Amino acid sequence: MAAPSPLPFPGAEAPAHQGLTVFVRGLEVEAGIGVYDHEQGRLQRLVIDVTLVLEPASVERLADTVNYETVAAAARAIAAEGHVGLVETFAERLALACLQEGRVRRCAVRIEKPGALAGAAAAGCEVTLGR
Repeated sequence: MAAPSPLPFPGAEAPAHQGLTVFVRGLEVEAGIGVYDHEQGRLQRLVIDVTLVLEPASVERLADTVNYETVAAAARAIAAEGHVGLVETFAERLALACLQEGRVRRCAVRIEKPGALAGAAAAGCEVTLGR
């Protein structure tokens, strides 16, 4: 006799894993960034969103996924390395750092630089890298 299904409907099967998306939204990082003279030697606020698409796999413990704190730590480490001229460069460096994690298939990094453009809530960029 077959064991009863833990699923709510008799005969239902668990869907196949298509992948897992892990994200960090609204991470605020102070960074030396910008190409203009008035941006040199000072920190500016960046608001960072990162979306990671992982390989399809069962997730039972933290080691099976990507820890949010490692994403935040990577962003802070890039800021700590020193002044970056372009938001686009910062975004690409962060996406490349995230792709160092073997489970990550695709990474999208969106960075807003509030106050960069008069009359706009923010300006910025989004970079998507994959393997």
